[in-house]
Amino acid sequence: MLALAIAATGCANQEAPDEAGGTQRPAQAAADRVEPLAGRPEPAMPVTVDSADGRRVTIENADRVVPLTGSLNEIVFTLGLGDRVVARDITATFQQAEKLPVVTRAHDVSAESVLSLRPSVVLAESGTGPAEAIGQIRDAGIPLVVVEPAKSLADVGRRIERVAAVLGVEERGAELKQRTEERIAAVQEKIPAHGGEKPRVAFLYVRGSAAVYLIGGAESGAVSLLEAAGAVDAGKESGLTKDFTPITSEALVKAAPDAILVMTKGLESVDGIDGLVKIPGVAQTPAGMDRRVVSVADGVLLNYGPRTDQVLATIVEQLYGSGDAA
Repeated sequence: MLALAIAATGCANQEAPDEAGGTQRPAQAAADRVEPLAGRPEPAMPVTVDSADGRRVTIENADRVVPLTGSLNEIVFTLGLGDRVVARDITATFQQAEKLPVVTRAHDVSAESVLSLRPSVVLAESGTGPAEAIGQIRDAGIPLVVVEPAKSLADVGRRIERVAAVLGVEERGAELKQRTEERIAAVQEKIPAHGGEKPRVAFLYVRGSAAVYLIGGAESGAVSLLEAAGAVDAGKESGLTKDFTPITSEALVKAAPDAILVMTKGLESVDGIDGLVKIPGVAQTPAGMDRRVVSVADGVLLNYGPRTDQVLATIVEQLYGSGDAA
């Protein structure tokens, strides 16, 4: 249920620290757009690829593409194939995709909606379902390829190359992989020096309207981002081995975060920082006492795709502010 809730979240304006040191106010957000590679690619078809669920799939053409997650949608558009995409997942909130019909909500696929669009290829992830819907699409003779989900920075290039291979644009995939990895490296080079003491950051998944308050552990998906930003994942370091654990005062005191990472919609759902520090245990942490919160738009935080450099830059900027590079 948690995975579905996270996947269902949309994008929102980022927030930044104010001059008073602690409380945050909405920052001027950049347009929510992807940056496609230059040029108009022509897929080399047909191709036969291995699907992550053990099948061999042949794709005859990539004229009508249906990516069933926001992350896959983002990759297809950034490869320059956006004009071939005919549907989106509800989490594909960037401007170029926002007018496309929604056929998936939090990995809940509507097979009828997908089939009505006459796709030539469907892209899914291992967690996409229900299984009956996936089976119905395949039974209709539509090529459907399952791609392994991304959980860390190490998965970014692999995912891009995989999608590019499925769509017959392998050279574009190599180009996008290189661009993305270079941009991530450039962000890391500018991380400010902080005296060798790495800040401890706890990733909290909060949804006030649903009374969901969780702290991320080793499998949350945020560990790689925080480590790339020169920080320590406080949940993982405190011994939390699962993806998420219900927040308790004891868990937060043990994690002792210097800062808290949240999704922007989640922060809004608890009425901002004032509401966040009312969650049991938060006010007793160094992060709560300093009101030190980092928020990132829901739709991109854990995508691990072509815009991960922007996510990383947002975390670095809010975590350290201005400073000399390390």
